[in-house]
Order: sequence, then structure tokens, then C-alpha cells
Amino acid sequence: MKLDHVTKTFGKFTAVADVSFEIENGEFFSILGPSGCGKTTTLRMISGFEVPTAGSIFVGGERVNDLAPHKRKTNLVFQHLALFPMMNVGENIAFGLQMQKVQKTEIQHRVDAILEVVELQGFQKKRIPQLSGGQKQRVAIARCLVLNPTVLLLDEPLGALDLKLREQMKIELKKIQHRIGTTFIYITHDQGEALVMSNRVAVMNKGRLIQVGTPQELYDQPTDPFVANFIGDHNGISVTVLEQRDGTIFCEAGGLHFASVPGKSFTAPKTGEMYLRPEKIEILDESDTSFFQNSFPGVITDVIFEGALIKYSVSISENIPALTVSVPNGSQSQIYPVGEHVRVSWEPESALIL
Repeated sequence: MKLDHVTKTFGKFTAVADVSFEIENGEFFSILGPSGCGKTTTLRMISGFEVPTAGSIFVGGERVNDLAPHKRKTNLVFQHLALFPMMNVGENIAFGLQMQKVQKTEIQHRVDAILEVVELQGFQKKRIPQLSGGQKQRVAIARCLVLNPTVLLLDEPLGALDLKLREQMKIELKKIQHRIGTTFIYITHDQGEALVMSNRVAVMNKGRLIQVGTPQELYDQPTDPFVANFIGDHNGISVTVLEQRDGTIFCEAGGLHFASVPGKSFTAPKTGEMYLRPEKIEILDESDTSFFQNSFPGVITDVIFEGALIKYSVSISENIPALTVSVPNGSQSQIYPVGEHVRVSWEPESALIL
């Protein structure tokens, strides 16, 4: 499916501005961004609940701008699921097929088959209030998938679940999508959901499409400061660019000199922002001088234990915000205490200038 220069305005307000992207058949594609960025409006235009002000939407090669929602080969899973509490699981899933006048024997066959896909065999007679949050989620997905849509649209479907169940359902959704092969378009403001489940992710902000790429591309090679800030933790340092030579940028901040590499949006300005992921920084004993570039003495100002990770705040200059350094628990022979003098180092390739 494809969006071609799609815009949506409400009066003088532009909710979606000139958005274009193409999604491959069978892809798990997420639209990621903060609240109010236009991602849900985009989804509603794809599903037919909003009409684009400009541009075209194609599903299965067909332009669908003028088609009613029920005539499109798309189905939408809402955040609040909208299951029928007076019906059991089987009746909920069969409802859409009954509306399409499908024969009873075919309905039963397709309901049984889709329950197997979502791993709810034997749940046909269960009442909706008897189900857990995760089971209700799978029933809502099964109710849509049983209609064989070309595209399944999911509008923040895990938002109402608790943290542990959300983590479990991320994996379940990915397994279901892989098993059935339907194209999924997933709307979320949660970067963890998008990165874990998606083949590709579109990042939106203020109605505009900022970057489309694989989770790894967005994390390691952001093309825009918004993407670098929004996805994952980072250290941001405002720098003065001194020289660019042999693919390396030499810059300065707070009296310290750094070696880094240009991001895709870098256009040789005099100033820029250096982005450095916390896990790319190595923390060493004060006396260690094994790094020749980007190696600085510092002082531990805070230690946060997060189970699998230990996060340090390290001050390397009064004029630079303290660096956050993430270290896997158990990878060090010791945990450095607050006030400890250390050395931090990172490779030039780990720091992007945007």
C-alpha cells in the first residue's frame, strides 16, 4: 500500500502535511511519534474514517480515497478493543463474517482456524469478561484477521495493558503477524514497541514525516535531531565545528576537543549537536590511557542501578552536561561510587554530528 503526498487539514490547522511512504506486502510497519503528531489521523485516513484534503491513498494497488471504510480491504483494531460483552469469543469473531452473509459451515471453519493462529483454541464459548487483557487483545485481532484484510491497522492497541503484559504482547503480535503474513500498520508513541516489532518505522512530528527506516537505521543513523532525541537515550553536546578531514569532524565544546562523524543531515555548519548513545561510552579507571581520541578524565556524580544496567552520570567539564554512561551489570569488576575519578572514552564513529 502507499500514501502519496497526503495532507489533512481541519480548518486552518494542518494535522498531516504532505506525507508519502510505501509499505511492502506482509510488512510490519509502525508509525511512531509523540501525541498530536498526526499518526492517528494518518491511520484514520487509511481506514476511511477521515478523508484526505489532498493526496492519494492506495491499498492493494487501488486508490481508496472515495471508498467507505467497510468497502476497503483494511480492518482497524482500536486501543479499547470494542468487543461485544454480550457475545462469547466465537460469536465476536464470527460477527463480521455473518454481516458478509458467509455460510455457517465456512464461518465455523474460519473461526477455528483464526483461533489457532492467535493461540486461543478451545476459547469459543468463553465470555469476554472471563478473559485476561492479553486474551481480549488477541480476540480483537482475530476478529479483524478472520475477514482476510489486505492491511490490519492497529491504533495503540497495547496502551491499556500493564507493563509486563505489554512486553509479552509485543512478542505475541510479532509472532501472529509473521504466522499469517498480513500487512500490519501499527500506531504508537512508544519507541520500544516500534523498535521491537517492526520491519520499518516511520517517525512523525508536527504532522510531518521525518524519517523512515529499519529500527537499527533510526537508532544508529538518525537523519534529524528530532529522531535522535526521540528514539533511545542519548547524550547531546552543542559543539563548535573546527575542521572536517577524511570523513572525521573535529569539534570543540567546554574547552575539550572531540573527534566524531557527520550524520546524513550534516552540511558543514560552524556549529552542531553531537549525539552519543550512553552504551557507546566506555568507563575506565582514571589511570587508563588506552584510547587516543575522545578520552577524558571525569568524576562520577550519580549511579542508578536498573537491574540489567548500571547508569552513571559522569562530569567531564563544568561547561558540558554530565554524560550518561550505560554499563551492563556484571561487565565490570566493580561499581564505581559517586565521587570516584574515572576516565570515559568512545570511538569517533559512535558520535554523530547533526
